[in-house]
Amino acid sequence: MAFLPNARRSALDGWLNRLVAHPGFQEFANRIPVFRSFARRDGAEIFDIVQGFVRSQVLSALVTLGLLEKLVDGPASPEMLALGSGMTHERMTLLLKAGVGIDLLKLRRDGRFSLTRRGAALVGVPGLRQMILHHGAFYRDMGDPIALLKGEAETELAGFWPYVFGSDTDPDVTRTYSDLMADSQSMVARDTLATVSLKGVRHLADVGGGSGAFLAAVAADYPEIELTLFDLPAVMPSATERLAHMGLSHRIALKGGSFREDALPSHADAISLVRVLYDHDDDSVAALIRKVYNALPAGGRLIISEPMSGGRTPDPITDVYFAFYTLAMRTGRTRSAEAIQAVCEQAGFSAVRAHRPKRSYVTSVVEAVKHG
Repeated sequence: MAFLPNARRSALDGWLNRLVAHPGFQEFANRIPVFRSFARRDGAEIFDIVQGFVRSQVLSALVTLGLLEKLVDGPASPEMLALGSGMTHERMTLLLKAGVGIDLLKLRRDGRFSLTRRGAALVGVPGLRQMILHHGAFYRDMGDPIALLKGEAETELAGFWPYVFGSDTDPDVTRTYSDLMADSQSMVARDTLATVSLKGVRHLADVGGGSGAFLAAVAADYPEIELTLFDLPAVMPSATERLAHMGLSHRIALKGGSFREDALPSHADAISLVRVLYDHDDDSVAALIRKVYNALPAGGRLIISEPMSGGRTPDPITDVYFAFYTLAMRTGRTRSAEAIQAVCEQAGFSAVRAHRPKRSYVTSVVEAVKHG
């Protein structure tokens, strides 16, 4: 259909949509073998979308009760797993069978349950359990998606990530979100460093670096690079503690400050922004990129790593999950690599390059160079 004029293509699309949407056609399709498989597949996939929230809540229940961890060492009966849960073994069986339905558990012939490969992998992903538990707030924010889209909803996520509003926060609140970010950052760091080479970099400053998870990964791969972490002063105690625990206090310098108000670390020939831009509005992002450009020397590099929209080809993860998550934060949004490239070029960067993501649900990477 690519060769048809736009008006004729649109008319044909409309005719096909009306045909497929007609109940009579659906009945006809289910009677004809050549169409039956398509109709049934469409129906199953539509219902999978409908039940998506229930699937996520089953996952939440399994994780909250620690059932996956209890099954790591081997199968167990519903009666055993129900102990201490406050529910009958019949209700536990209902939950466990739902776990089979989402391919995290297997039901054995002897009536006991065990982990699937996916269930075991979920246990092994750093920070995933904490992220799943955290999603209670996001799901409540999504309870009225129309109000969220209209900007009428007061959201819990805006309170959980208060740093996006540019203010320092209570140390206990800061520790909560810093720990959550750090726990989920190992995959981001791994994919980022597998995408870009830091060979030739003398000094890397990670702006908005939280408690240092990304720089810890850099330190392991590039022992010769000087490293500086820049984040809000309230984040510094958490970063100090985490880096000391990892034995990296001597490797990573800490600098507290706000990128809105304070100077960025000087003397760095590379600056990274890892999961920073999508937390903030367009004006804040443009101002930050200009500030990074001014802080870098000629030949300096900017590395941006975060989940990005698919742009003209919407991504099934970033344009669904991350788009609404950042909307619920109330200040950010998921941008395409092309949009980020444009902001970098407007700030003066050249040789701006978007890398093909290895896992779009983890991160995508854009690099830019400041030419003198």
